[in-house]
Amino acid sequence: MGEQEASTGGGPDGSTRAANVERLVAALRRGDEDAFRKLVEEHGPFLMRLALMHVPSRAIAEEVVQDTWLAVLNGIDRFEGRSSLRTWIASILLNNARTRGQRERRVLPFSFLRRRAEEGRDEPVVSPDRFQSVHDSYPGHWARPPAEWDSPEERLSTEEARRVLLEAIAKLPIRQREVIALRDISGWSAAETRNALGLSETNQRVLLHRARSKVRAALERHFEADELGR
Repeated sequence: MGEQEASTGGGPDGSTRAANVERLVAALRRGDEDAFRKLVEEHGPFLMRLALMHVPSRAIAEEVVQDTWLAVLNGIDRFEGRSSLRTWIASILLNNARTRGQRERRVLPFSFLRRRAEEGRDEPVVSPDRFQSVHDSYPGHWARPPAEWDSPEERLSTEEARRVLLEAIAKLPIRQREVIALRDISGWSAAETRNALGLSETNQRVLLHRARSKVRAALERHFEADELGR
């Protein structure tokens, strides 16, 4: 993890967080059970959500999370602090989950083709039918522009809308799913997300844009159907 993250940077808040992480890491290296328990309580639910994106069942996800915690304990002496502790832990989880997920799906190692599928590179960001064709008055311009949402927070507050949102995320290619989950669900910074997933700044930005576009399209279809049904 070569990039220093803002969460452990300078300034009073950054210095305090960095000092807290140093104390936590020191406690873990001493085998402090209370420190480890607090770490599990803080990050366990997030790691479970991340694992479930890659494996077919909760039971397997639990095994992946357990393996991750064992790797954290065994590897804490090698933690150098070049990224945040949670980014380091998430990286371990992602490596375990991807390996286990591939084994469960019996995926053949055609790495280049698999990577393109994971990132959704061959898919258009926005459906082509949203734009005017060469036979229309303004080729390439919007035929159906994105709908304006007066109060997106209110629209997304219903149980049905949240279900559509989560289902749309679950259908994304895995790399897009990881990026949008870290950025928009867990609230991670761009730097943390890049470090955890091993992405360049440009790649992370493109993946997030594609993911958000697809999720927005799914929500638009849901809201349009809801309006017609009233």
